[in-house]
Amino acid sequence: MSLLIRVLLLRTFLSIQCAASALAFQLDSDPGPIKILFDQLVQRRLQLPDSERLFYAALLEESLLASGIDATPSQYFLLVDRNPNIQSAMIYWRSRQGGLHCIGAAQVSTGKPGTFEHFSTPVGVFAHTRSNPDYRSEGTKNENGIRGYGIKGMRVFDFGWQLAQKGWGNRAIQLMRLQMHATDPALLEARLGTRQSLGCIRIPATLNQFLDHYAILDSDYEKGLQQGESYWVLSPTRQPTPWSGTYLVVVDSLRPDRPQWATSPALKKPPK
Repeated sequence: MSLLIRVLLLRTFLSIQCAASALAFQLDSDPGPIKILFDQLVQRRLQLPDSERLFYAALLEESLLASGIDATPSQYFLLVDRNPNIQSAMIYWRSRQGGLHCIGAAQVSTGKPGTFEHFSTPVGVFAHTRSNPDYRSEGTKNENGIRGYGIKGMRVFDFGWQLAQKGWGNRAIQLMRLQMHATDPALLEARLGTRQSLGCIRIPATLNQFLDHYAILDSDYEKGLQQGESYWVLSPTRQPTPWSGTYLVVVDSLRPDRPQWATSPALKKPPK
């Protein structure tokens, strides 16, 4: 069955079940304070209707199952929809009862094919581990005066070499380095919500800080700390929760139109 057909079936099913599922969604336990913190700290947030939260929870579950990942322990996941009409990241939390709950969503930018050395951000499930160590932005500007990784100190989440489709030439599949990072706050952050990157995932600086401070994807780093290891990239003031996760999941919802909740921001052109 094609992905498009599966998506259409999922949306039909969820639209029917939304009212019934909403009750179970609220009855299941959740990490309430982290939702409040997300709303307080993360900018460029998106307000997903309940039907959309359930829709993306189903896509996340399907992606994990397709990858053969046993993701039953209570933990966080970061889901990114690379669809040109969505361009959003969503933090989900799996409860002890197995339910998936959306903590919050924000605008991002993924790969923009059509230009040399620009890749389509690959879809799939990507583990965030110590085998591909993170680092922090130095805040330096490139030849165009742009801080590609954002201001100094922003964390660069590294997911290693991944197969992705070239956005130029013969559109062949080849390796690219998949990273997730902040971007220039003055010149490029206003473009979040549209495809802009060379293939990596650009996120708001405040989301970068949120993921970093609360160790949302730092399960493997937490294991290392418990074994007596130390990592310079981890902030001494971070506040990990009991549910640090491992997985970045990238999907493409194949939507032909931009929904109201994912409204594109006003764009600003960077300097040439």
